[in-house]
Formats: sequence, C-alpha cells, structure tokens
Amino acid sequence: MEQWFIYKKKADFQKIAKQFHIDPVIARLIRNREIIQEDEIRKYLYGNLSEISNPFLMKGIREGIEILKQKIHEKKKIRIISDYDVDGIVSNYILLKGIDNLGGRIDFTIPNRVTDGYGINEHLIEKALKDQVDTIITCDNGIAAKEAVSFGKSNGLTMIITDHHEVPFEILKDGSRREILPPADVVIDPKQKECSYPYPYLCGAGVAFQFMRALYHEMGKDQKELEPLLAFLAIATVCDVVDLTGENRIFVKEGLKRISETQNTGLRALLKVHEMEHKDLKSYDLGFVIGPCMNASGRLDTAERVMYLFLENDMETALVTAQELKDLNEQRKRLTEEGVEQSLEQAEKYLESGDKVLVIYLPQCHESIAGIIAGRVKDRVHHPVFVLTDAEEGIKGSGRSIEQYSMFEEMMKIGDVFTKFGGHPMAAGCSMEKEMINIFRDKINENCSLKEEDFIKKVHIDIDMPIDYLNLDLIQQLSILEPFGKENKKPLFAHRKLRIEKVMVFGKGKNVIKLSLKSSQGTRIDGMIFEEEDSFREKMGDKRLITCTYYPVINEYQGYISLQINIQNYFFTEE
Repeated sequence: MEQWFIYKKKADFQKIAKQFHIDPVIARLIRNREIIQEDEIRKYLYGNLSEISNPFLMKGIREGIEILKQKIHEKKKIRIISDYDVDGIVSNYILLKGIDNLGGRIDFTIPNRVTDGYGINEHLIEKALKDQVDTIITCDNGIAAKEAVSFGKSNGLTMIITDHHEVPFEILKDGSRREILPPADVVIDPKQKECSYPYPYLCGAGVAFQFMRALYHEMGKDQKELEPLLAFLAIATVCDVVDLTGENRIFVKEGLKRISETQNTGLRALLKVHEMEHKDLKSYDLGFVIGPCMNASGRLDTAERVMYLFLENDMETALVTAQELKDLNEQRKRLTEEGVEQSLEQAEKYLESGDKVLVIYLPQCHESIAGIIAGRVKDRVHHPVFVLTDAEEGIKGSGRSIEQYSMFEEMMKIGDVFTKFGGHPMAAGCSMEKEMINIFRDKINENCSLKEEDFIKKVHIDIDMPIDYLNLDLIQQLSILEPFGKENKKPLFAHRKLRIEKVMVFGKGKNVIKLSLKSSQGTRIDGMIFEEEDSFREKMGDKRLITCTYYPVINEYQGYISLQINIQNYFFTEE
C-alpha cells in the first residue's frame, strides 16, 4: 500500500530562476529539498572544494596529527585497520596513500568478514604486536571497540580511532546520555557530542580524507596532492548511503569529475571491464556497478583483493583481478535472489502473526549478503528487517530499517541480547548466541512502538506536472541537481490519466515494459516500467488509463533523440 503526497512548499520561484539562470521548475525542486537561503542555493548549485570545512574543527584531529608527525619522523611502524565494505576499503586506501606519500612506515589490514568479523579485535591486535607494529589507526570502525582498544593500549600500542558511526552511550538515572568512548590515544569521529565540526554526516572515507588534509597542512605538503583520492572518496560516499548534501555533495561532484581521468591502474581496469571508461559517470554507476563489485570481494572472498587492485601498476594483472571481482558480484547477485525469496516466505508468516520488526533466520545464507537481503525485503514489505544466519561463532545478522524506526537506538535498549552490535538509525549489524534468536525476536517486538500507519510506504512527489510541459532544455537542466542519493533524491513528477496506446515487453526475463502513452492534450511519449510482465498485466487488466510518478530522460538511439519517462509508481483507472 502506498500514500502519495505532493510537496506544496512556497517560494518566489520566478525570482530564484531569474537570479540563478535556471528554469522555475528547477527552483521549485531545490526548494523541496529545504534549500532556501540564497547562499545555500548557490552552494548547492555551484559549491566546490573551497567550501569544505576546516578539518581542524574536528575533535581529535589536532592531537592525532601531533602523534602521526612524531611516528612518521621516528619511522615507527603504523598499521591501518578498516572495515571490509566499500567505505572501509576506501578509508584505508586514503590513509595508506596519504601517509606513505609523507614517508610514513605504513601497512594495512582489512578484517576477513567470516574469520575476523567486523572491525578491530583482539586477534588483529595480537597479530600487530607479533609484527612489531607501534601504532594502529582504525578507519570506518573502532568507535564501539572499547574492549579491543583497551587490550591494545594495555600492550603498549598507540591507538588512533577514526570513525563516523554513532557513538555508543548509556542512559543515566536522570534520563540523560553518557557517551562510551574507547580509551584510545585519540578518537576522531564527528558524531561525538563535543565535536564542533559543522558537517557531521561524512562517511568514514570523508573523515579519513579530512584527517589527511590536516596532516598535509601541518607537514608543509600541498593538499592538492590528495585530490586524485577524491575519485575514491566519491565512490565511498555514494556506497555508504550517507546524506548527499553539503560537503558530501561537493565530494561526490568533485570525485565524479576525476574518475574518468584517474591514473589509478586498478580503478581504470574496474571501469574497463564494465565498459565504462569513456562514460559520463553518475552516482548511480558508483552505487550500483562499481561499489557492488568492491563489496563482493569483502563478502565472498577478502576485501584486501580490492586494496591490492588499487595498488597494482600492471594493467594486465589489474584487468584479471577486476574481471574476477565482476564475476564475484554476479555470484553474489544469484545468492541474494535466492535469499530474498526464502526471506519473503518467512516475512509473510511473521507479518500474519503481528510482528512489527521482522527477524528472519536463514541458517544456510552466506553471512556477507544478509544485509543486502534485509534491505530488499524491507523495500518490499516496508517493515524493519533483520536477517540472521549461522556463523563460525554463533549467529550473525544485519538489519535495515524504515525512516520511522531508529534501529541502533532500539538495539541499545536490548543490548544484553547481543554479544556484539553497532550501526546507524537505518542499518545495523549484530552477533548473538544461537539460543537468543527467539528472545531477540520477542524483545525487539515488545519494545517496538511503530503504528500501522508507519508501515504505509509514502511516495513524495515534487511536482504534479503533465508530460505536456516536458522539453529538452528542462531535462538537461535536471542534471545540475545531481549527484542524486540519500537526502537528495532524484526528482519525482506525476501525471494523471495517461492513455496507454500500446504495450511492448523486452528483456530476457520479460521485465522491461515499454508503454506508448498519450496525454489528454495529445502529447505522445514512451514510458518505461521495470517489472515482470505477468505482474504488470495482472494489475492492468482491461484498463487503458494509467496515473503515474515518473522521472524524465533523454533517449538517444541511432542518432535520434526523443523524450521518455521512467515510471516509478503507478495505478490504473477506469475511463
């Protein structure tokens, strides 16, 4: 079930359009994203690297630099330990390249998802001690690793934590919260309560990049030498699904400009195996093509393969690795489809029994794809979803949430159920003993305060705009709103009662539907729906009028240019 809402936000759209030389429709779309003040609009449209905040505003960075300067000067052995997802890999790469370029004695480790689990742990610290490492820097993890950091410190290691995740807390008797920080030498995380950094929504790679900017400034190195890393930072920012606003938006825009001209052999190879080396890349390409290949390595093999790909200088070798990553991702897709099908069967059962938060147990599922499956099921049923699976030690799981439910906060309330957990409002990971599965399911639902209306998917439409208003110039102007992503979603328009003149079906799975459409004013346009034919035909029946939400695109085929709409949501109506 869906509820459609049309934004009714007001502003002088003609004035904004004239001032910034844009179409009034574009001005309305910007207003819908709560960008109101003149300076905000200018930054949204034309923001660049000069507007990224001073990294020294981030709590802990100045102290972290002083430590690193000394360690680099004394040639102490430094090791980076990251997460195994795209953000973790890129954070690791940014720190590695940055410190290596400054003459640091640096290496890296990326935990194996299956044998090590998430983030820094005692096993990895023991290995560092055996390798005579002096200093450990975490990235995209560590903020919740109190025990592991304590173990490292008690064994004489210098510990620098860089992270962007929510800070664990305890609720005091008076109802206030007290942060629980790891006892590291330095903690750098813009989510800390006392951090004055003005934009706390960076991904882990964004925090790492700002750390390196500050270090380069202090060591008299030109920060422009870090700019090639923006291509990688853009990938991490999109793939970690942080808000594409403010500084994140600038990082992605600047990174997209640099990807096609990257000199990194591994990244060029990854683009080449996807036939994208000459393409004008968008955030979609990073989030749904490049990123998943990088993630597949950490899910089904080891994420260190991606790091070695980015450190490779021989193109032939890089192309072999890039193709292997692409093949791994195809395998991951197949496993995911099977897991989603099995999960939906369980979801139906739990929904019928009244569960508001779905805890699905797939013992045979590869633990690395539990989060993807949870996300797909969440999108289908619009309930918070956890997918649990058997791991080497007990049970591991990943959760994906809806906007009305802060997953991390709710897990904090029942923390005794888990052996380990962490995450964001919209996504989380956890470990537990097998006998706790049903207790977890019961407790997470007992504490849930969601109401029935929270489970209705809400579709927010930017403008109720008939296709008769579409033209080439307007569609081309839509590109200035990119990159699209979280908190800067692709605009959504609506048209009521388009007549369907013809239905054509394409694709191996008969899941690409092309409609020949006509408005009441006589305007004709093609509309694309990506859905299985049987499902579409069943909904359509003998009705010939469709009301839909859409995004307009320019279709180029054999030198012929035409306008087309990609249909997102729809329903049929009678004559």
